[in-house]
Amino acid sequence: MKDRKDLAMHIVILDGGSTNPGDVSWAPLRALGSVTVYDSTKPEEIVERAKNAEAVILNRNVISREIMQKLPKLRFIGLLATGYNTVDVKAAGELGITVCNVPLYCVETVAQQAFALLLELCNHTEKISAATRGGDWDKARTMSHSTHPLFELYGKTLGIVGFGHIGQTVAKLGAALGMKILVYSRTKRELPERYQWAELDALFKNADVVSLHCPLTDETRGLVNAERLNLMKPTAFLINTARGAVVDEAALAEALNSGRIAGAGLDVLVHEPPKKDDPLLTAQNCIVTPHIAWASRDARARLIKTVAENLKAFRNGTPQNVVS
Repeated sequence: MKDRKDLAMHIVILDGGSTNPGDVSWAPLRALGSVTVYDSTKPEEIVERAKNAEAVILNRNVISREIMQKLPKLRFIGLLATGYNTVDVKAAGELGITVCNVPLYCVETVAQQAFALLLELCNHTEKISAATRGGDWDKARTMSHSTHPLFELYGKTLGIVGFGHIGQTVAKLGAALGMKILVYSRTKRELPERYQWAELDALFKNADVVSLHCPLTDETRGLVNAERLNLMKPTAFLINTARGAVVDEAALAEALNSGRIAGAGLDVLVHEPPKKDDPLLTAQNCIVTPHIAWASRDARARLIKTVAENLKAFRNGTPQNVVS
């Protein structure tokens, strides 16, 4: 099938607000057809909004078999994400609907956020800056003054749980800072020099920093529980830029508040947005960011570009990044 203007499609973007709050362009998708963009869509609004769409683009909205059966024109679902648990891909395949995701678009930016969280725990930059601007340094009247202890990463051990592209990138950043690298993964491969494989409990016991980069599955849900937190050094940090439910939040809050571990940096929680009583929102030495590790402007522009490339490839009869 040739790529021709007369193959322009009716495209509906159900929840484009987080991907594009206005600072990037939908132009790559607009080049492929008529595009209707909704910042967000309630579940009960999906069918009405997408009833004439041949292509539906989404991030967090859930598309079930029942919904697909009510959209007779639908031929393509494009995910503004790598994960595809929001779409019943089995049903899509049976109904002749192609579902495509976007792998690898945010590897570097997620790794950067993991280290932003870690470095804030180590250097307390924001807290020390606030104290300095509030006059604390002037009151001390010393050449160098710090309100919080600083933690050096050189020579320390970084434990990576999950060794996909993001985990590998985080490991490289740690190695560049002179850290020793321990790796736990279901899939083993040849490791670079200075990296070592470790069993999961051994990794938690020996690492000064544990950084989570595993998918959420039945096996990884609650992987970081009270027992594993009790294995960690009292000086250790936990970083989670994976999925919130990998961590038992109550157990982590208890470990932080009791001083069992030194701190945590989290970009993901079990409930997003969190419930008001989420124990991690008030836990000691806990930094929480609102699921933004993926969301640099560069990464979001790559995301839109690849979604458009996925749709164009589908339209040309050579679909790519297919998960259905």
